[in-house]
Amino acid sequence: MDVTRHETSITEDSVVASAIAFTEIARSFFLADSLEQTLEIAVDLFVVTIEACEFAGALLFEGDAIDARVCSDPVVEAIDDLLTRTREGPCLDAVAQGLPFYADELGTDPRWPHFGPAAAALGVRSLLALPMAANSTSGAINIYARYPQAFGVIDRARGLLLASMAGFACATARSHEDEKRLADNLHAALVTRELIGQAQGILIERERITGDQAFHILRQASQHLNVKLREVAQDLVDTGQRPDIRVPGSSKHLRK
Repeated sequence: MDVTRHETSITEDSVVASAIAFTEIARSFFLADSLEQTLEIAVDLFVVTIEACEFAGALLFEGDAIDARVCSDPVVEAIDDLLTRTREGPCLDAVAQGLPFYADELGTDPRWPHFGPAAAALGVRSLLALPMAANSTSGAINIYARYPQAFGVIDRARGLLLASMAGFACATARSHEDEKRLADNLHAALVTRELIGQAQGILIERERITGDQAFHILRQASQHLNVKLREVAQDLVDTGQRPDIRVPGSSKHLRK
């Protein structure tokens, strides 16, 4: 048997298996229905994929404020609160610099004198913060272990690759959400326009007035009732009754 050929075959099989695994991971990311679900998938994958990872969390920022957060364990929420209180930690540095930060013994790491000991007191001694920098995404995946020096070179390389994939997936999910929000707003605007048009039509037909005069009546009703124009129009379409509003400081009504 050719040993060299056999070893080459094993190596090729391993590469193919890894490629298939990462293809499935990428597929799971981009099948998510929302930004939050994308983060949930990312957190679950880190816990399952990186053997030393006991807890994981994902944070997205809008400026200095946390915009979205997903945690695999309550202890991660407590550590995230430490970030906010101390204003320091591997996660914040990873986001600010776009680089991974690894603390193999949080309790004694001089880089984070306030955050580190407090996190260690919660039972976490190893923390790997991996930036998710893609397009408009500003955030990080943080993975934790109870014991020191938990994450080796392979864990860190694999984590960085997963975090990059998660960043692109989050950027895509956010873009889709923005597009859906825009589409919903446009649809609502069209519905409102159609509804106001129906209300104008009722007034035009019933009172033999112009479209501008009908719109003026609706707008006056909206202002005096302090409700949206759409609601005034909806009420007119539903009830068939013209708005009857007493003008402040007068016994006169808008309806005559």
